[in-house]
Amino acid sequence: MGGDLPPIGVFIDPPADGLAALFRVLLGGMAGWLLHTEVTGVYAAVAVGASAPALLAQLGRSTTADGALHSAPGGQYPGASPTSPEQSLPSVSEEATP
Repeated sequence: MGGDLPPIGVFIDPPADGLAALFRVLLGGMAGWLLHTEVTGVYAAVAVGASAPALLAQLGRSTTADGALHSAPGGQYPGASPTSPEQSLPSVSEEATP
């Protein structure tokens, strides 16, 4: 059945994962500190701390009202192609011909 197992460093990056964990703990602590007057109980404090990174990630992905009103359902502005917007516009000579 054998073979040696690969080292754990193949699957994880300890410095990057440690830094991400540290920032998540700091974000959770800051959220708990900001909401300390609103939160009562250990379970509520843990929920606030655990949800802080996810809440900030959601806020980072949100769009402005102007961007939402002027974008197409696919997330791009209407008439824009994925490669370059100039390719979707007709040339002047094509517009002038009857």
